This record gives sequence, C-alpha cells and structure tokens, in this order.
Amino acid sequence: MFMNVDWLRELCLSFPHATEQIQWGSDLLFKVGGKMFAATPLEPAPVCLSFKASPETFAELTERPNIIPAPYLARAQWVALETRDALPAQELTQLLRESYNMVFAKLPKKLRDTLSKTTPSPKPSQPKTRPAKRKPVK
Repeated sequence: MFMNVDWLRELCLSFPHATEQIQWGSDLLFKVGGKMFAATPLEPAPVCLSFKASPETFAELTERPNIIPAPYLARAQWVALETRDALPAQELTQLLRESYNMVFAKLPKKLRDTLSKTTPSPKPSQPKTRPAKRKPVK
C-alpha cells in the first residue's frame, strides 16, 4: 500500500488522545500528551515519515533499504522512511502503534492517569426495539 497523509492521519488520530499539529513550518506531527510519536513533512523532503522505535526494532529497520536513522532524532531511536512504500501498510500500522505506546508509557504518571480517566468508554450496543403499540382506549 502506498502510504499517504490522509491514511497516516486517519491511523494516528485513531489512537486514544492523539493530536496533530503543524510545526517547523511544514511538518505534520502526531502527539500524545504533548509528546511526538510520528512526523511527516507536508512538502517534498528527503524523508516521508519518521517515528520512534524500540532499540531492537531501530537496529533491524535501519538495515533495510529506504529506512535510515531519523535526522536529529536518531539518538532517541527514531527511524525515517525515505520512500512511501518502504514498509507494507500492515507492518507500518503496527510500528506506529508501538511508537505511540512507547511515547505514552514515558509520559509522567499523573498525565497518563488523567488521560486514562478521560478515555471515553464504548457505549454498550443496545438492540433496536420498536416502541410497544398502545391499545386503543374505549
């Protein structure tokens, strides 16, 4: 699958409490608790997506073609994709979820607790019922 901004936005904003912000002129950042977990330039650039990885995943990914240590963020184990098709969509989805989870886990405990308490609980599905028919009054 060819990753694009709309697909990326839909995926990243599906994570609880994820927000988006344009920063550094033309980079679209995805954050949780004010901390970035993914970034993509909105204008042509040498990389098309950057995200946080675990140390093991960082080492594995940077050995693959079209994936490099992210400029300015490599010391924090961020990788950058040089092409939009560097990873299959399913794998990229999992890696972005892991990035989100790692960043969320590093948030201060008080903030994590606050965010967890404000997570909307899914409403139980109610079977659709018809209102009972009223009997005519005589």
